[in-house]
This record gives sequence, structure tokens and C-alpha cells, in this order.
Amino acid sequence: MPELIAKSALEGHGTLALGGVTLAEGNAGPITSIAMLPGGAKTVAKGLKPLGLAMPGPNSFAEKAGARIIWTGRDQAFLTGVAAPALEGAAVTDQSDGWAVLALSGLGAVDVLARLVPIDLRLSAFPVGRAVRSGLNHMNAVILRTGDYAFEIMVFRSMARTAWHEIAAAMEAVAARASLKS
Repeated sequence: MPELIAKSALEGHGTLALGGVTLAEGNAGPITSIAMLPGGAKTVAKGLKPLGLAMPGPNSFAEKAGARIIWTGRDQAFLTGVAAPALEGAAVTDQSDGWAVLALSGLGAVDVLARLVPIDLRLSAFPVGRAVRSGLNHMNAVILRTGDYAFEIMVFRSMARTAWHEIAAAMEAVAARASLKS
């Protein structure tokens, strides 16, 4: 019987650094989708309380002790970094194998994403702690601002290599434009 070996969706990609921007594979740990059922807000809040978390407001995320909860839609969130507690009042599903995470950082990271995302991601409009579901070129993505010059981008695992390629191409274009100015 063949032995299956778990591999990352971006196996072999390493880290790409270009023009002061770095692209790397991220690791969210376990990813659990939480979709509140009607009337489930109180029981979900009670279940998340031991983690020091609560359901996030629209377009935001919160972190505590390695756990992160990310808004993904009305009454929906991803819990990452820790195993999900028992949550009555919500549909809870493991999404760990279905998503890939890319980390993009550097002074020009927002310029790179501006070529791919139809949302203003400048720090003044999209501060640290914000999260949004949006298109990344032609792919669905969840984008988090994790630092002044840092983003995490979650895409479906099946689109991870395409997302890497699109972001790398945008990095090349931004770096080329910057080299023309100097």
C-alpha cells in the first residue's frame, strides 16, 4: 500500500524577496469555520470565552495567545491557530486542508496588492487588525493586515500556486517601476 505524505500547497516555493517586499508561505495552524446558527450568539460567546476571544465585528480579526478569530462574513468567522472548542449554537467545520496562507511584507506590500485587490488597503483605510473577503485578481481571498507593512492572504488551497504567481508578478512590476524612478 502506498504511503501518503502530507505536503504544503506551496511545497518548494521558499521565500521570494524583491524590491523590498517579501512573499512567503504562512502557517495558520488549524483553521475552523464557525457559522452561527439563529439564536446561537450567547452560546458561541460562552464557548469562545475560555480562549479570550469573541466573534469579530465586520472586517476585523482578534488575536490572543496564539489563537486568532477572523471575520469571514455575517455571523461567520475562521478560528485559527488552536483547536476549536465545542461550540453549541454554531456549525463548526475543520477547514485546515482547504486553505493556504501567504505572508506578504515590506514597504511596497500595499503597492503590490493594489495591482490585484479592488479595495483600498493603504494603512489609513485598512489599519492593523482589519480583515476583508475580497477578490485577489480572479480568486477569492481573505486578507488580513497584520502589521503596518504586513499582510496575510488566505486562498483556497487549490489556488495557492496561482496566488503565488500573481503576487510574484505584481512584485516584479512594482520593483521594475521603482527602478525606473531611481
